[in-house]
Amino acid sequence: MRAYVRAALSVDGVSDVREATSGFEALRILPREHFDLVIVDVNMPDINGLELVQFMRKSAPHAKTPVILISTESSARDQERGMAIGANAFLSKPFRADALQALVRATRTAAGR
Repeated sequence: MRAYVRAALSVDGVSDVREATSGFEALRILPREHFDLVIVDVNMPDINGLELVQFMRKSAPHAKTPVILISTESSARDQERGMAIGANAFLSKPFRADALQALVRATRTAAGR
């Protein structure tokens, strides 16, 4: 999935992408750099995506960083939960590359980035 997301973003002109293999790795990467956008899978090892978003929203440097949640959990309840904890957008798997690209552009535009 990470390779698919990276490829979809690179086709859309995004060349600077960082990947984390788990929630813990994401927590190690986040403080090292500024991110214009974070794409988080709800179902990650260690710390799940919802917990990661909650951490980001409580952390001053990342509180306003736009976040797109992706997940196979696609019920309205799951989407509402993701948005309630602070995600900016939700994309259900499986998804097409053009849907991800459009959502990334819309989320970045809405955040003024």
